[in-house]
This record gives sequence, C-alpha cells and structure tokens, in this order.
Amino acid sequence: MPAFSRELGIDLGTLNTVIAEGNQILLQEPTVVAIVVDEQKMVEWGQAARDMMGRVSESIEVVRPLRHGVIAEFEITENLLQYLVKKICGPMLIFRPRIIITVPYGITSVETRAVHEAGLGSGSREVFLIKQPLAAALGIDLPINTPSGNMIISLGGGTNQVAILAMNDIVTAETSRTGGLYMDEAIINYVRKKFGVIIGQTTAELLKIRIGAAIPLEQQLTMEVQGQDQVSGLPRPVSLTTDDIVDALQEPLDEIVALVKRVLEKTPPELISDIIDRGVALCGGGALLRGMDKFLTKSLGIPAYLVDNPLTCTAEGACRALAMRDTLRRSLINF
Repeated sequence: MPAFSRELGIDLGTLNTVIAEGNQILLQEPTVVAIVVDEQKMVEWGQAARDMMGRVSESIEVVRPLRHGVIAEFEITENLLQYLVKKICGPMLIFRPRIIITVPYGITSVETRAVHEAGLGSGSREVFLIKQPLAAALGIDLPINTPSGNMIISLGGGTNQVAILAMNDIVTAETSRTGGLYMDEAIINYVRKKFGVIIGQTTAELLKIRIGAAIPLEQQLTMEVQGQDQVSGLPRPVSLTTDDIVDALQEPLDEIVALVKRVLEKTPPELISDIIDRGVALCGGGALLRGMDKFLTKSLGIPAYLVDNPLTCTAEGACRALAMRDTLRRSLINF
C-alpha cells in the first residue's frame, strides 16, 4: 500500500497493542513502557519493557499506561502512539496516516476524548474511534450488516465485553472493568491463602496460560513456581495443578456468566433465537483459557465457540471499519 494512503487499525489494549493494515498484522506487543523517572523519557516498550518489570532500579519505572481499557497515563500513551506510528510510517511522517483506535464499550466521554487526543498527538492526520465489540465482529466476519442478531464475548486483559450486534451497530452491550488481570489476581490470592506463598502477577499469568482451565481436564497439568513464604519471607517453591487454577478462577468465571446474562436479559426475543442458532463468538486473550467455550456453553445453554483470530480480530476489524467508514459513519466516533 502506498505510504501516502496508509490507514492503520490500532487495538490499544490494557495488556497488548495490535496494529493492522489491510489484512496484515504489523505489530503485536505488550502495552508496557519503561521510562526514566527524572526525565520522563521512554527508553523501552513492548516485550522488552515487560521483561524489565520488577527487575530495574528506582531510576526506571515500568508502567502499563492503560487500565481497564482506558488511558491512565495520558502523556505516556501519547508518546507511545507517536513512537509506534513513526516506527510504521517513517520518522518524518511526510504522509501522515489515517488511524482508527478501538475503545471499550461504555466508557465515558472524557475517557473517549482522551484516546482521540492521544491519537492526534501521534501525528496522524485523522483519528477515528470504534467500539471494540463492533471492531471484533467485523474482524471475524460476523454478518452484522443484516437484521439478524449476532453475539460476541470479548475477554480482554482489562475488560470483559459482551455485545449483541445487528445492522452494522451494537444493539445492546455491557462492559465489566475486569479481565485477564482480574484472573491473575484471583490466582495470586488463591496461592497465598492455600499455600501461604506470595507470587507476582507475571507468575500468576504463567500459571493461567500453562496449566489453567475453566473446567476440570481429563489429564491434569502440573507446574512448580517459586514464590515468597508469607511468614519467613524466604523463597519457597510451590506446585500447582489444573484443578487449583480452576478453583482459583471460579469467581472471575462466574462474573463473566453474570455479565452475559445481563446482556441477554436486555436483548429482544427475536435476536435471542438468532443467537441460539448461530452461537456466541469468543475472542480476546481470555477466550484462550482451556475449556472456556465448553464452560460458557454449559453455563448459558447457548453454543459458544473460539474464533480463528482471537488476539488480532479487533485490530483487523478496525481496519475494515476504516475502509467502510461511509457505511459505518453512525457507529464511528470522530470529534
């Protein structure tokens, strides 16, 4: 695609940022920035910055500039977006790109405007915003341009979002400001209470990814991690199984089910029948938890399935939305 006509879809998430152009993923990195405290200067970002968490001196601060899907550190987010746009389009930005950034459903007008301003601060010539469930639906080719109902459950790092879509728009939706990080906290609390061992968020996330599940598995997985004894403060290993993680995640999983049920209660009966026929699409990092589709199918009585591109569909859908912005003009945000 010629440089002067570049159009980028940016899924700016609490845990990860994905940037797409057309059908291509240009970038997929953790939304983490390392800055020199005295100068407030960014020295590293992405996976390299994430690897520095808990391993640097006080002169360097490693931060996640977004919390629960919204900007918590405006200047850092703006600088990060500027860096990423220049990384993709060239440092001089002779031909400034048009970008579209995803935002969680239901955030405030102040939070929405902050994302738009950060986008403009990146050096882009025009900035659109799109609600994440709509972008995700476009990214997995749901037939949302028809009157029939479609349902999507997006399980992100900072938010869980559930939406019913039809006629190129969101009919009803809800967002909870919980997500993958909330699951990590649940694992941390479980290990502390059951074993008297303190572990960090990175270790909890590894447990979730490597042996975690939403339902008991036929074959147990086991993992040993190093933690800190709650009483002595000394290092202490602890071994956990899949069943431990299933137990630890019961509350976060129950909250996801409750969120979905609240959306279904507000959904017109005609659309409910469509959803039962078509099933529920699962995307986001949380959808990769073993057995999540089976857990939701059993809990809701509606077939749930994992999409082919759960981690990138939102950025890909944002790109498609930009290409069809005339059709979606009522659903896009452009101050």
